[in-house]
Amino acid sequence: MQHAPQSARVEPTPAAQSKADAPTTTAGLAEVMEGLQSVVEEETALVRAGRLCEASRLASKKTELSGRYFKAVEELKANSKRLARNVPDQGVLADRHERLQAVLKSNLMVLATAHAVSEGILRRLSGDLARKTYPQGYGASGRTTGPDTRRAAPLALSRTL
Repeated sequence: MQHAPQSARVEPTPAAQSKADAPTTTAGLAEVMEGLQSVVEEETALVRAGRLCEASRLASKKTELSGRYFKAVEELKANSKRLARNVPDQGVLADRHERLQAVLKSNLMVLATAHAVSEGILRRLSGDLARKTYPQGYGASGRTTGPDTRRAAPLALSRTL
């Protein structure tokens, strides 16, 4: 996962410095949050349906919207005092942010579940392949011998299927 470099301090931008421009700044953030929420909800639905290839195609759009979201939040933080005086209804933006956080939490749970399932499948497949390549028989102690995990051949996976 790549992260955008973060600057130590974001200077207030001229867009949020006047009373008339404050609603535009918050509306821009709300628009970005709505777009990001839409993409994340679509990704969640696709992963739940097992359509991982389609979900992976949303990565660039999700990355772009995430970058715009973080930039807008930094701008909002840099102009917080001015915006607090000039934006009458800040509760709407806070509610929008809470809805986005709930969608992101659900998305993370779905992605973690898909990751755990795929890891379990690969571990099982690797174990099955190791058992098939190991000779079946009895050891010196009279017990069946199992594959030596330290000498197992690596498992190669092709993502171009």
